[in-house]
Amino acid sequence: MEKFMGREEKEKKEKGGYGERLREITAVLKKHAITRGVSPEKLRLILEDLGPTYIKLGQIMSLRSDILPKRYCDELMKLCSDVPPMPFSQVIEVLEESMGCPWQEEFQHIEQKPLGAASIAQVHRATLKTGEEVVIKVQRKGIYETMARDIGLMHKAVRLMPPVSIKGMVDLNMVLSELWTVTQEEMNFLTEAANMAEFAKKNKDVAFVKVPILYREYISPHILVMEYIDGFAVNDKAALLANGYDLNEVGTKYVDNFIKQVMEDGFFHADPHPGNVRIQDGKIVWIDMGMMGRLTEHDRQLIAEAIEGVAMNNIGKIQDAVLALGEFKGKPDSSKLYEDIRGLMEKYGTADMGNIDVAEVMVDLMEVMKENKIMMPHGLTMLARGLTHVEGGLAEICPDINMTQIAAARLKEQLFSNGNWKREIKKEGKNLAWSLKRAVDIPSLAADFLQGCMKGQTKINLDLHASDDLAWLLRRLVRNIVMGLWVMALLISSSIICTTNMQPRLWGIPALGAFGYVFAFIIVLYVFIKHFFSGKK
Repeated sequence: MEKFMGREEKEKKEKGGYGERLREITAVLKKHAITRGVSPEKLRLILEDLGPTYIKLGQIMSLRSDILPKRYCDELMKLCSDVPPMPFSQVIEVLEESMGCPWQEEFQHIEQKPLGAASIAQVHRATLKTGEEVVIKVQRKGIYETMARDIGLMHKAVRLMPPVSIKGMVDLNMVLSELWTVTQEEMNFLTEAANMAEFAKKNKDVAFVKVPILYREYISPHILVMEYIDGFAVNDKAALLANGYDLNEVGTKYVDNFIKQVMEDGFFHADPHPGNVRIQDGKIVWIDMGMMGRLTEHDRQLIAEAIEGVAMNNIGKIQDAVLALGEFKGKPDSSKLYEDIRGLMEKYGTADMGNIDVAEVMVDLMEVMKENKIMMPHGLTMLARGLTHVEGGLAEICPDINMTQIAAARLKEQLFSNGNWKREIKKEGKNLAWSLKRAVDIPSLAADFLQGCMKGQTKINLDLHASDDLAWLLRRLVRNIVMGLWVMALLISSSIICTTNMQPRLWGIPALGAFGYVFAFIIVLYVFIKHFFSGKK
């Protein structure tokens, strides 16, 4: 009976906390006048006021430029997740619950002051009983339940939300579901450990790349123990120079390895900002692998073709790659997609491949896909953000290095290794054979066409798309013609009525005829005013 009453009291307490949190969220939304629209800056301020959980969600949302407009993603990148650390007693509690024994049995020492504290976890430096210097990543106590509650509340808030600007652009319920999926993965440290192991395996032959050593016997869903990495941040120019590093060499290797991750491995660090990339003993150390991007071989090939199409100013090649990459929400409008890609080409012109900003091209291509309601692969959006981070870090230490040239060299090396050149020859051979086969059919197809013309059986289907200017002109022309017909009909009918003795009379003529003249005059006056004062769309 006591257990039942205790459980009942706990449920009441949880419901009370749920209602209290809902009132907090409602108050914040009212404070920022959400019914008047949600601008990018307003969304960031709302998330900051809602606390660490929502700040973390905002940071994850900033990576999803496939479901949020670019200006929102750029604003959410400004969110800072530094939060007050949880008490050291809670750190010890989580640690001992995960290990199943007192912490002193495994560690000589754990520093009470964390190296860093974020919304999901915090990191403490420690020393194992065997003497190794390590860091312990400890998940915040109760964070899973807190985030699950807040996501549930946001789903409720979205249903109650009136139509505001951002809701009309995206499916907020879908965004929240995606965020919860990603957050669950990041909160499971076993997933991060698996990511680190896979990353280490794929880069084991790269002499200048290092991944922190994992101590698997201590790993659980809530704690992660790994080698302590000191070194310097990849963008710490002063420290790198003071310790004798060649900045150009560091920058080149940094970019080269990221391109390898993307184009060869199809498994890359999705958040490679300078804080997650360190230089130690002449090696690049990649840390914090809670979020990793994946691209299939097919996706990687299409991305390379799209970038090649930009360099060659080949709109058809880009269009084919975009159509193959994405999933359509509805029927695709090929002509609109073609026009949008042509606008992209006008921006870049006939730029040399070495002068193209790959990150900017990727972002612009994604905007074109979004405008045409094309769903992009999740890995592609993470790649665009990753490239932006890498280019930002590169600009700080060696702005003269061209990222595209390094990528081109890597792709060229990849082409002539591991039998890739054989695949390319085989592919081009198939294309040539197919083209020759179709060329043989040209005379017979031409004969069939001419024969159909002679019999009058040929049909030509045209899909004409007028430009905006022409469409506006045609609409205006048709409107004026209709108005003119109305005026002509009114004048003729009123003149006929005026020849009769119809009663009542107004101004010496039948009232109905007078009204017809007045109405015709009003229409002429409206057309005249519209002609001089209406603005062109």
